[in-house]
Amino acid sequence: MAALKGYGLCSMDSALQFPCPRRFEGYKRSSKYVSPKAAVVPNFHLPMRSLEVKNRTNTDDIKALRVITAIKTPYLPDGRFDLEAYDDLVNIQIQNGAEGVIVGGTTGEGQLMSWDEHIMLIGHTVNCFGGSIKVIGNTGSNSTREAIHATEQGFAVGMHAALHINPYYGKTSIEGLIAHFQSVLHMGPTIIYNVPGRTGQDIPPRAIFKLSQSPNLAGVKECVGNKRVEEYTESGIVVWSGNDDECHDSRWDYGATGVISVTSNLVPGLMRKLMFEGRNSSLNSKLLPLMDWLFHEPNPIGVNTALAQLGVSRPVFRLPYVPLPLSKRLEFVKMVKEIGREHFVGEKDVQALDDDDFILIGRY
Repeated sequence: MAALKGYGLCSMDSALQFPCPRRFEGYKRSSKYVSPKAAVVPNFHLPMRSLEVKNRTNTDDIKALRVITAIKTPYLPDGRFDLEAYDDLVNIQIQNGAEGVIVGGTTGEGQLMSWDEHIMLIGHTVNCFGGSIKVIGNTGSNSTREAIHATEQGFAVGMHAALHINPYYGKTSIEGLIAHFQSVLHMGPTIIYNVPGRTGQDIPPRAIFKLSQSPNLAGVKECVGNKRVEEYTESGIVVWSGNDDECHDSRWDYGATGVISVTSNLVPGLMRKLMFEGRNSSLNSKLLPLMDWLFHEPNPIGVNTALAQLGVSRPVFRLPYVPLPLSKRLEFVKMVKEIGREHFVGEKDVQALDDDDFILIGRY
């Protein structure tokens, strides 16, 4: 075997010979290692978005939204997304005046999705409905690395804004929390979601005031209560109520811009009326029992059960979520009749459904 030019022959034994590099004359190994540019320049790989996407995504457009639906994700019997049912549900939201949707939020069960599923669903929603409704992708995570990557991809597929939660379970300091949000805020319009009941950590006002210096902070989805809502609105920070049962008072007494709602999955027209047509204590009182029913068990158990009973989605649950018991399903049937079936999504008669009608999926 002839030696290759510039190489000698290395051998482990007489039967095996292979080329190995030989030091070329005049070559000296550098004693100083230089890191690749991408490793030392912050955010060297960003942005992934095109100029067209960046130019059409306006933070002020997000700030003006009053009714944003945290949209439910329906499933097929094998656990995959039922995009036909999903499209019908989003269309109903548009027809009844919802102005935005949160894709893959808590209600949409983003916590049960792979990131591939998550980004696909955001892209699908933008592709089908992005000209008619604002698409806000839940790309938050308790891992800053994952939040950065998912937000890059979400904006790359055209979402109008991102929803970001504070790191949960492995909680951090307030300074770390601020740094976490700052690592994604520069990418585009962002709503920060404060729900201590799920994360185990409140985002204090001093953190929000610091983050509000970014022009990309569209506002806060606030679940702590109306006093906190008032504190922000008095400082010029946009707030959406994250509690359906408080949203009427938040809007008309405490200055909230609107609501990011679970209930609007079921009665989008009534939720729009509640946010747009002035104080309406009568309508609010009429809807409170429905809101209480929806949150009898942790969200999204109630809304998933209700949409199945209305025939809008198949009665399929990804575990660990399971449907509400028969007694609660019977309560819902009665509630629909009292409020009026015409106000609810779907066209089928509401049914209680039998326990055997539900499909529970652990592997999908």
